[in-house]
Amino acid sequence: MSLKADIDDLWERKQDGLSATDATDDHLDVLAEFLTALEAGEVRAAEKSGGEWEANAWVKQGILLNFGLRETVAREYGGVDYHDVLPLRETADLGERGTRNTPDGTTIRRGAYLGEDCIMMSPSFVNIGAHVGDGTLVDSCDTVGSCAQIGENVKLGANTLIGGVLEPVENAPVIVEDEVSLGAGCRVTSGFVVGEGSIVGENTLLTPRIPVYDLVEDEVLYGELPPERRAFQRFVDSSVGENDLIPGGAYKPAVVATDVEKETLEATEREDALRE
Repeated sequence: MSLKADIDDLWERKQDGLSATDATDDHLDVLAEFLTALEAGEVRAAEKSGGEWEANAWVKQGILLNFGLRETVAREYGGVDYHDVLPLRETADLGERGTRNTPDGTTIRRGAYLGEDCIMMSPSFVNIGAHVGDGTLVDSCDTVGSCAQIGENVKLGANTLIGGVLEPVENAPVIVEDEVSLGAGCRVTSGFVVGEGSIVGENTLLTPRIPVYDLVEDEVLYGELPPERRAFQRFVDSSVGENDLIPGGAYKPAVVATDVEKETLEATEREDALRE
């Protein structure tokens, strides 16, 4: 059977009552093979098809099975005791691909993929199912959530949070496409898609519940930032401000998107030069 068929079969058994107590070595072998395929980039939680990102529901089911069919056990890594259903990811293959992770705080969970020439700075965390493309920087205090898909040559500024989307399995996770730069303190959550080549200012919150005012196409978008945009956080009038209890009005967050300016691109290129 193919890996997908094996996962589909296990998923059905789980729905029929299979538990971690009942899981056999054969079941756990399938789950281990699945995690290895994720780590090798052979399967992904979401892929682009016809210009749209779509979740691979069976992959997300495989991740959920690794939680549902495993017991929590005591583990040790780097002299630290912890309890989890999964061990941390082995990292010997990263050096072979030119990827660096600095000591004392770079944590990669099993089932996460990092491409070639990536950099993980301490402390940072990449969760199960995440896919980090070639040449991407995961800076200090960054979190890449479960199933997030991060493209090639992406810069995640310090203290950036990329949210995880594991359930429902049909929902696409957070997507950050190739050549994106996120400033320090950005938050991207709930399946938001950051378009290729965009540059996002520090402390910007990108979530489907906050409107993106795209001044290039004169439209309001939700859940996506188009490619090649410069985006930054602003606050706009809120109807709540009409309440007498709020003197001086009230405001709600919004994101403003404009064309990427030449000066912004030049600054990004200077950062590239500093890294080489």
